[in-house]
Amino acid sequence: MGLNQKRGIHESFKENGFTLIELLVVMAIVGVLVAIIFVALDPTERFIQARNAVRQNDVKENSSALLSYQDDHKGQVFPPIANLTVGEVSMLVDGDKMKEGCDDNNAVCTSAVTQDTHCVNIHDLIQEGYLTDMPVSPSGEVVWDVGDNTGDNGSGYTISLEPGGIVTVRACENEQSTEEIKVSR
Repeated sequence: MGLNQKRGIHESFKENGFTLIELLVVMAIVGVLVAIIFVALDPTERFIQARNAVRQNDVKENSSALLSYQDDHKGQVFPPIANLTVGEVSMLVDGDKMKEGCDDNNAVCTSAVTQDTHCVNIHDLIQEGYLTDMPVSPSGEVVWDVGDNTGDNGSGYTISLEPGGIVTVRACENEQSTEEIKVSR
């Protein structure tokens, strides 16, 4: 094999391949683009928005269940709500075992539960089919639960009776602002 033949093979390889510097430059560019996209998408912010969307949906679902109950019962307010004192805030729970501790997580609630024993049992709304199950706020600062046992945290949703018979359902947490996630009807 002559000198010309070796040179020909070497030159054709050079034309078809990439140098190490070219590969490193491309990898650096791809890395910068990935970093820009990652920052632009901000997955933490997307998770916060998703949890708040669930809270907004659950607040509407609770409120609609209460309104449907009232419609089906000829204007009668759901009995546990009829007994509320105007202006006081209570935690929604599933069952009658959680009778205290409803104000234990007031530090994260935009509207604080008024008293330790202000727990409103909405189990009958589930039993009668107005709710498929107890909505539980997604975990933010607190791991919420249905509030069906002593020592539970509660659902993360509160309810209050306002002047004029207006019922307000709220989410305790809103991870994006101090503005409440609520529905009043």
